[in-house]
Amino acid sequence: MGGQHNVFEPGWEVPNDGWYVEVGEHPDSGSLLHRQKVHLKKGDTFPDTGNKNRKWRRVHP
Repeated sequence: MGGQHNVFEPGWEVPNDGWYVEVGEHPDSGSLLHRQKVHLKKGDTFPDTGNKNRKWRRVHP
């Protein structure tokens, strides 16, 4: 199958340098309160999120 992921789990390897923000499990959850924003480099590991239902999404410039 292959294909590129749009959301990433804590502990996964970072595929590309860039800024990533926490997102909720629902696609329209862009307005989370107190969400983390981190700059990561390719090969880093995604950190834990604020709660177990959140994931990481890359922020495109």
